[in-house]
Parts: sequence; structure tokens; C-alpha cells
Amino acid sequence: MSTFALELAYWQQTTIRVLAATIVALTLTAAAVYLYLFKFVSFMQSRLGPMEAGPFGSLQLVAEVGKWLQKEDITPRDADKRLFRLAPFLVLASALLLFIVIPAGPNAYVANLGTGVFFVLAVSSIGTIGVLIAGWSSTSKYALIGALRAAGQLIAYELPLILAVIGVVIQAGTLDMQGIVAAQANGAIFGIDWIGNPYIFTQIVGLVIFLVAMQAELTQPPFDMPIAESEVVGGYMVEYTGVRFLMFFLSEFAAAIGFSAIASTLFLGGWALPASWGIGNGAFHVIGPLVISTKVLILTGIVFWVRFTFPRFREDQLQRIAWKFLIPAALANIAFTAILKVAF
Repeated sequence: MSTFALELAYWQQTTIRVLAATIVALTLTAAAVYLYLFKFVSFMQSRLGPMEAGPFGSLQLVAEVGKWLQKEDITPRDADKRLFRLAPFLVLASALLLFIVIPAGPNAYVANLGTGVFFVLAVSSIGTIGVLIAGWSSTSKYALIGALRAAGQLIAYELPLILAVIGVVIQAGTLDMQGIVAAQANGAIFGIDWIGNPYIFTQIVGLVIFLVAMQAELTQPPFDMPIAESEVVGGYMVEYTGVRFLMFFLSEFAAAIGFSAIASTLFLGGWALPASWGIGNGAFHVIGPLVISTKVLILTGIVFWVRFTFPRFREDQLQRIAWKFLIPAALANIAFTAILKVAF
């Protein structure tokens, strides 16, 4: 009895992986918009939210996208047209690139880089360039002020975001995302291995810093000074309409999903469950994506709960939190982790 195996070329495998990752990213983004932006905030305010488009308003996002696609794509007369049109693509690309190295199973990834942590931290900063381009090319004072605010904020909070991750890298001893997942699944806390060693326990300070910095990186309230309607009308996006505004909108939520996936991988064990549970590796081809998707949606829910709960910080308060509290705390966490790593 002979068997036949379908052998795909490298470029074919990569194409399939990229398409699958894009579909997953957009699906989770749509789920987050519906669950949290449309429904969660509605329940917090004792209302139902969208109910007309589809069952319980489940197709409201489709209706919104259709509306944006029909709107006129306006470019200001004095704008730098080439850069003005390029900016939304840079911001959206930065959000989607986060998903390249985030594993969702033993083989469910686009690229398994040995420096995966470095990669996601590097590509996450590309969006800052897009924001600056959007504000400068719009030839609007409100857009420029919003872009400068965004640049100052994103640069300030990139540092604690990166420093918060270093503790995980020291503890796991690798920059490989799959290696970090394996270290948490196969580890033990004080000799107890039934829950593995998720770094939420040993790196809780790093997780809190990461979540706060993530909120600022997403320019979500209470860190939404770059787009504060009461001060700069709409910030760097004020001149954008139609499909280009839609790209900014989607990139914000895609980045929220991407950063939540990174946090889930680094601090919550990613797609794996504790190895002591005895679940075969083959089962994680099915279970893995479900496990990490659940963790991602929970963390995204925390992001939106904070968004709709806390008032906006002033610019001086925003900068003070980063430079006087988060960065020193992150450095202390790195030192403490390094000492424990050497001692034990």
C-alpha cells in the first residue's frame, strides 16, 4: 500500500502561512470590535448597543466598513499627497507585522525566528513613523500637533515596553517565541509543575508595566493625548476620510490584538498548556490556536475596560508616569530577575 504526501515549496508554505495569519488577525480584530467596542462598552453604560445589523448587531462592523468604503477619499489641496497616502499603509503594516512571529501552535506561525522578541519590538515602532508622516503631510496644525504628541508619547513608552520584556528573556534564556512558550510549559514553580511556570507569577511587575505601556502605544485612553478631540480635534487622523481613515481604525484594533498576543505568549504561556497535564503535542495543532485566542481576547478586554473607565491624563502626567515610574520599576525588575537567575 503506497502513500502520497503533498510536498509544498517554501514559497507556497509561506504564502499559505501569511494568508492564514492575516485572516486570523482580521477575524480576531473584528471579534474585538464587536465584543468590546460595540457591546462591552454598551453594557457598561446600561444600553444594548447596535442591534439592527445581523443577529444582536453582529454585522454592524460589516455595515461600518461598507459605509467607510463608500465615502469620498479626500486629500487636502496643500498636502504632500504621496506621503499623505502612504502613512495609513505604514501604520497598518506595523500592526500586521506583529503577527509574523507570534506562534499559535507547534507549527502555527509564519516565521519561527530565533530573535522573535527582538523582531516584534522592532516592527512595533514602525507605526510611529507612519503617525509622524500622517501629521506632517496633512499641512494641518491640529494633525501636526497630534503627530508630535504621538511621537513623544510612543518614544517614551517604547522604553518601558522593551525593558518589561527583558525580564522574560533573562528568565527563559532565549529570544525565540516558541522557546519562551516551551520554557513556561515545561517549567515548575518551587518544584510544583502542575501549572507549569507561566511568567505572570515571576514577572508580574513586567506584565503590569507591559500592559500600561501597551495602552500608551495604542494611544488608547487614558493615553489618548495625540487624538484628543477636545484639544486637537482628531490629531494626526483629522484630515483622513474614507478607506484611509478605515485603515487607521483597523490598525488600532489589530495592534491591540497583536500586543495582547505578545503579552499572552511572553507572560501567560502562549498556546501551550502545562506539560505535566500529559496532552500530546499533536493535539495542540487544534487546541493551541483556541488557547492563545482566549488569552488574547481576555487581555484585549482589559485594554478596553481601562479605555472606557479612566479619564485622560495631562501631557505632563503622561510623561511623568513613563520616565519616573515605569522605567525605574522595569530596571529594578531586570536587576531582581538577573540576581535570581544567577542565584538559582
